[in-house]
Amino acid sequence: MSRLADTPLSVLDLAPIRQGGSAADSFAESVELARLTEQLGFTRYWLAEHHSIDGIASAATSVLIGHLAAHTSRLRIGSGGIMLPNHPPLVIAEQFGTLETLYPGRIDLGLGRAPGSDGATMAAMRRDPRAGVDDFPQRLEELRGYLGEERPDQRVRAIPGQGTHVPIWLLGSSDYSARLAAREGLPFAFAAQFAPAQLHHALKLYRDNFQPSEVLDAPHAMVGLPVVAADSDERAEFLATTARQKFLGLIRGQRTRALPPVERIDWSSLEQAQVEQFFGAAVIGGPQRVRDGLEHFLESTDADELMIHTDVFAQQDRLRSYEILGDIWHKEPS
Repeated sequence: MSRLADTPLSVLDLAPIRQGGSAADSFAESVELARLTEQLGFTRYWLAEHHSIDGIASAATSVLIGHLAAHTSRLRIGSGGIMLPNHPPLVIAEQFGTLETLYPGRIDLGLGRAPGSDGATMAAMRRDPRAGVDDFPQRLEELRGYLGEERPDQRVRAIPGQGTHVPIWLLGSSDYSARLAAREGLPFAFAAQFAPAQLHHALKLYRDNFQPSEVLDAPHAMVGLPVVAADSDERAEFLATTARQKFLGLIRGQRTRALPPVERIDWSSLEQAQVEQFFGAAVIGGPQRVRDGLEHFLESTDADELMIHTDVFAQQDRLRSYEILGDIWHKEPS
């Protein structure tokens, strides 16, 4: 029995800008990928909030969500995530209430605590450096109040937003959000696409401490992970050098647009080990290796859903990776 065949798959898209490309190219390619993955039966398509990072075009996350929702018909479009401490909860409720009103039953609101930027950018956004460290639960409660049914004593309302009940997910790369999601009875998404070290610990904390709520009767965990599928193992390993170069740039303090794949990366053994820590959950290979890798990952994590992040240079290679994934997902192993 294939666990993969029974597991919903979704997409995480950072709207990457490649070397020599533009934000307009990125947006057109995201529409193309969303339409393809909708045809393949994927469940969700999430975009992440990042600011002042050359190579990532999803800063105005809610605007891009609306753009993709307008170009698809069934796929759930959402945030993976909105960094709640960057914004007044009322504004996020209004934005996502508007999206839910325009595209009913198709919008997800994934929330994180990180700034999605550096200190200078935080200052430009007028964000308090301590925002979200201690007050994230209060911000979450306020946001949920604006999206839930109006209370008799409520003085401020989200219009639109009030009563839309946009589904909220908590996102995390450590145990904080796992504990909070468990306490609040919310679905939880772990970011193993860049921080796999605490994956199993966070999932266990979430499941062991989960409190049923009006949202969920039982814990529901989705895991993001990097996947690069190609027609051969060798081709996939070659394409994955784009993502490895990106992580290497982060280690060196150099942010660049997506770089073309290379036959050999010039790095030290320490840098290579650090990159592989970021990339530790990655599944890379031809169809059989990817199938086996995903089946093993599901067996070890018992994830309820997988959110796939494919970071390669050329759009045709990204589309092909998801086509291969869709093919092995829908076919029983031989």
